[in-house]
Amino acid sequence: MAPSAETNGHSLSSSLSFTDNFVHIINGKSSPTKESRHGVNPANLKPKAPVPVATKDDLDRATAAGKKAFRSWSKVPYEERKAAVLAFADAVEKLQTEFRDLLTSEQGKPLPQAAGEVTTAVSWMRGMASISLPEDVVEDNERHKVITRYTPIGVVAAIVPWNFPMLLAAAKIAPAVLTGNVIIVKPSPFTPYCGLKVVELAQQFFPAGVVQSLSGDDNLGPWLTSHPGIDKISFTGSTATGKLVLQSASKTLKRVTLELGGNDPAIVFPDVDIDAVAEKVALFAFINSGQVCLNVKRIYVHESIYEQFRDSLVKHVKSYALGDGSQEGISHGPVQNSMQYERVKTFFDDIERQGWKVAVGGKIEPSSGYFITPTVIDRPAEDSRIVVEEPFGPIVPLLSWKDEDDVIARANNSAMGLGASVWTKDLDKAASVAKQIEAGSVWINTHFDLTPMATFGGHKESGIGSELGASGLKAFCNVQSLHFDKGVAN
Repeated sequence: MAPSAETNGHSLSSSLSFTDNFVHIINGKSSPTKESRHGVNPANLKPKAPVPVATKDDLDRATAAGKKAFRSWSKVPYEERKAAVLAFADAVEKLQTEFRDLLTSEQGKPLPQAAGEVTTAVSWMRGMASISLPEDVVEDNERHKVITRYTPIGVVAAIVPWNFPMLLAAAKIAPAVLTGNVIIVKPSPFTPYCGLKVVELAQQFFPAGVVQSLSGDDNLGPWLTSHPGIDKISFTGSTATGKLVLQSASKTLKRVTLELGGNDPAIVFPDVDIDAVAEKVALFAFINSGQVCLNVKRIYVHESIYEQFRDSLVKHVKSYALGDGSQEGISHGPVQNSMQYERVKTFFDDIERQGWKVAVGGKIEPSSGYFITPTVIDRPAEDSRIVVEEPFGPIVPLLSWKDEDDVIARANNSAMGLGASVWTKDLDKAASVAKQIEAGSVWINTHFDLTPMATFGGHKESGIGSELGASGLKAFCNVQSLHFDKGVAN
């Protein structure tokens, strides 16, 4: 039976500090390091608590502990592994307020969005635990029987980004351990705090070495991707970094899943409720201050409703409250880190340099943190940087279209292929258009609406492999076929 969400007579909240003691977990125990570093609160740039900086020796020890734990964990029945994941999810849920507050302080997103990330992490863990991977009998006749089965790979390294540090840590831990693997979680150096506490909490539900953590500087990622003891990399991040991960992992032929950048188009047809759709499209363009791989990043509106839609979009964006996410009433927080802040600023520099027309926003006001005003660019050139590249910040182009085939071609004219959406009351038309979009996920009259039951993955340079759903579980497995010749036994 899996441990409950209360262990050894102590409540979880009393045994886990969310203000200090941020530690590595190696082989089930806290592992001190000589060096430390700290993140900052992006809303006020104040330093947060120190976190450990891993060494190569730490990685060697974690890998060795993982190899040892894998030998026994991989043999634990699936239902027992499932019970452990569900108990772990219950424990996270009991601490959702603590995780929410910690998440806002390190990532910057407003408290309601941070709460949503924590509850989504819980629901995704439970959802993935409800998926089974039975053996498939693919052939069975008088002479032959062939069974396909899915076996764990070994030691997984999870490289987690800074935009959803809580959700994506959980979304990698759950399928890895469900399928019999062990995992080493590397949080982003910009947002290490929730990831370290999630792994610390996990020790109450999994044997030593099954779920471990390593926090570090820019050296740790390349060490992980090249280490011969790591069997699989699960990486979420930029396309540029993903290419480096793939290159490094290829030297030892590691299994790799890459969930990378996007430049998601939204195609709006003239039959929509203009104000209602403008409000939703704005939400999906600017949620998390534009720092989502699946944000709407190109908005294509039919020319017959373009001006009305633009005016409605501007109205909704002007209603946003930008500020410290820990304060009540704030809808949008800061960009998470200085590196991204400086990159997004270059798009604002291009407003004057390229002569872009601004529908709303357009200026970055001085502030105490990494705050950027949500901005819409009105009909920039199709080959302009704001259309071609992914800013990963709160600035988005608004474009018009007339011909259906042309807008589909423009939507597909990208090296990215992560997500897209089609907005119309005509669901048959929407389905026809959606099937022509070169993206891994296409939504009708919504966007960025993920479920743990459905496969998620990118086309083109938006990734390799898939996450979530049964395919996501299989991505943590090797495939084995068993061939039986019945004639020999007779």
